[in-house]
Amino acid sequence: MELFVGLDWYLYLVLMLVAFVAGFVDSIAGGGGMITTPALLLAGIPPHLALGTNKLQSCFGSLSASVQFYKKGHLDIKASLPIAFIIFVASILGSLFVLTFSPAFLIKIVPLFLFLFGLYFLFSPRLDSAKEPKIGMVSLCFLLSIVGFYDGFFGAGTGSFFIFILIALAGNPLYSALGKAKFFNFSSNIAALIIFALNKEVLFGLGILMGLAQFMGAFLGARLAIKIGSKLIKPLVVGVCMIMCIKLIYEQI
Repeated sequence: MELFVGLDWYLYLVLMLVAFVAGFVDSIAGGGGMITTPALLLAGIPPHLALGTNKLQSCFGSLSASVQFYKKGHLDIKASLPIAFIIFVASILGSLFVLTFSPAFLIKIVPLFLFLFGLYFLFSPRLDSAKEPKIGMVSLCFLLSIVGFYDGFFGAGTGSFFIFILIALAGNPLYSALGKAKFFNFSSNIAALIIFALNKEVLFGLGILMGLAQFMGAFLGARLAIKIGSKLIKPLVVGVCMIMCIKLIYEQI
């Protein structure tokens, strides 16, 4: 089990700062992995090891945000546990899959979904009130399990996908959707982490340092989201979706 890699000391500080920013953004709009994973790769960490380490530090951020939404009454953990378990299993399957296959083909279709999600949030009149669900519970569980599998397999934009499904299709109000999204994301992160750890693809020392920084970023981000509301969340969700879309397209050119 590896703890650290031979990085210069200042790179650890840079990666912790990156994790803090990612935790702040991810707690509000998702997309934190699009910040931390490239940073780990740029630091010279091999792809699977970078993905595994990213899952470890992401657990801290999704847990921190989940706790904040729970404390403010926007997350019913007992009611969300069955779906979280389904997502957990799906993420394990996705993680096992990525250790064998390349997720390259997903990069070609994910930007389209992110672009469409960004447009939805941009033109959606209200996000802070409940709406009539457009799908039943079975369909909801199926879609969320697909996102869980995707998070274990690739992961870019997982939080945004959860938020979109919960608001646009399940009819959840904004804060409830954010709370559930972070809790579901925590479940998928833990599942993926277990698989990567069993395959010795996690740098625990670096992951914990980045995780502590992400914990604080997510703590501040979730509190700010709850305090300011859709005035902050809506433009940030739209912005994150569009930036992720552009980044993924650029990487294919």
